[in-house]
Amino acid sequence: MQTVTGTFTATDGTELAYHVRGEGEPLVVLPGGPMRASAYLGDLGGLTAHRRLILLDLRGTGDSEVPADEGTYRCDRLVDDVEVLRVHLGLDHMDLLAHSAGGSLAMLYAARHPERVRRLALITATPWALGMPATPEGRLAAARLRKGEPWFEDAFPAFEAWLAGTADFDPVFEPFFHGRWDAAAEQNSALADEQSNDEAADLYFSEGAFDPPVLRAALGLLPAPVLVLAGELDGGPRPELARRCADVFRNAELVVQPGAAHYPWLDDPEWFLRHVVAFLDSGGVVLPSAE
Repeated sequence: MQTVTGTFTATDGTELAYHVRGEGEPLVVLPGGPMRASAYLGDLGGLTAHRRLILLDLRGTGDSEVPADEGTYRCDRLVDDVEVLRVHLGLDHMDLLAHSAGGSLAMLYAARHPERVRRLALITATPWALGMPATPEGRLAAARLRKGEPWFEDAFPAFEAWLAGTADFDPVFEPFFHGRWDAAAEQNSALADEQSNDEAADLYFSEGAFDPPVLRAALGLLPAPVLVLAGELDGGPRPELARRCADVFRNAELVVQPGAAHYPWLDDPEWFLRHVVAFLDSGGVVLPSAE
């Protein structure tokens, strides 16, 4: 898939990059991580056959410049970058898809610029911005669903120790973030370090980034239809937490992808595409069921 890279200048003078893949109506995509280069999203399981993806490299990641002020890595301060991108693209309003930690940025953007969002798709997005973080208990409950996997006995104690704060992140438990531990999942995990800006990630959720009561009130008035897609095996968010997120919106649909974890387009591209495309093509109405 040919990728075209474009650039634009943020309000503080930082040069930011985005990557265009596919054909069709534009879909602006915000990556997770937090602060991971958009390259890991690939073609989102083949979504490029249906939409022209505009994948933003957040400041300090991928092909975007490192800003002079590291305080601009805070999630709420990235909202302006998304708005400048929209203006640069010449879009009066846009469909917006966000993965993981990018979901908090997308929600902040939708609250500040509701008239600019035509549809919003939140893909395995833990609602940090709403004051609803994933809990260690929820992550462990999801992990226990994998007890039959051959790697479980080695991975679970390390995962438990990491969540308890008594051990560092260990690649041995990377399989918990994927619905199936295959070559694509291994490659996604192997590239994470070089694609991520850890210093920026530490500041993304820093104090002052969110005001959950104000955000909930604003999103409760959002006219755009919203898709909240969760993975059955994902620990952040668990489907129950995703349901609480969907309930904040007045026009939202929750779908839970069977057998999927945090990267559902890798776990079952066909299922993922069917549901996301159905939402994007729904004419602005949330479908009663995407099945």
